[in-house]
Amino acid sequence: MAVTMMSQDWAARSGFAEAPQPCNISELTRSDEPEVIEFLSARPLHTVFMMGLIRDNGLLSPRNRGSFYGSRGAAGELEAVALIGHATLVEAHTEHSLIGFARVARNCRNTHLIRGEQESIKTFWTYYAGAGSNPRAVSCEHLFVLSEAPAQVADVDLRAANMDDLEKIVAVNSSMALEEGGGSPLQRDPSGFRKRTSRRIEQGRIWILMEGNRLIFKADVVSSTPEVTYLEGIYVRPEERRKGHAMRCVTKLSSMLLKNTTSICLTVNDRNTHAIALYEKVGFQFHSNYETIYLR
Repeated sequence: MAVTMMSQDWAARSGFAEAPQPCNISELTRSDEPEVIEFLSARPLHTVFMMGLIRDNGLLSPRNRGSFYGSRGAAGELEAVALIGHATLVEAHTEHSLIGFARVARNCRNTHLIRGEQESIKTFWTYYAGAGSNPRAVSCEHLFVLSEAPAQVADVDLRAANMDDLEKIVAVNSSMALEEGGGSPLQRDPSGFRKRTSRRIEQGRIWILMEGNRLIFKADVVSSTPEVTYLEGIYVRPEERRKGHAMRCVTKLSSMLLKNTTSICLTVNDRNTHAIALYEKVGFQFHSNYETIYLR
């Protein structure tokens, strides 16, 4: 069912010159999938996560951990798409669509994080949050992009993880999530977390460097399309840091991935100056500012 959204408090809350136009928001169906793919393809760097889910699971799937919604203009054209669920993301070409999605998202009770371009997320949060609402944490991030393979690639025994590596990867990913967002997926949803990690291993999307029985380096390919591959969860064992492992492994992984995709992107906390310097040395370039809001 479509819902017509109109901002009533536009002047007081954001100082618009004029009231936003109404928009029709509805949950998308399988028949909308080709139109959604075409819409998201216009900005592949910013929509790689949503596109990756659709390519892997289809538009309607419990594996998406949320529902896709569309906002249409007066002529019925798609002008915004949102994934509202555990991870809430929005690709909106109009501000009134962004505001409408924020109000729809208020009814979702399982949202863990809201992520996107910084200015869009600030607007979204203004209309999403009630009076006195405070997030658990807010992370300001830089989106970096690599489009050319590094000139020099290190000889390092980087390999795709297998199921024997599952528990080590689960432990590392859980600790990283706790450090970044203040919550542990092993505590919230241990069975689901292991299943999702297992599936990513089966897809060949987790890359590791081992020394004996020790996990030295890890990186997750979260989403992959012919245009963009999105990396996340890049990790080096604490006692092995500052030894060049990250540089060698990221360089080699980037070189391999760029054989099948046009570019690679990742986000890094803007306070993590060491990681920023590393990615710049590999050849990644700053693209835009992002923000992640972790909910209580």
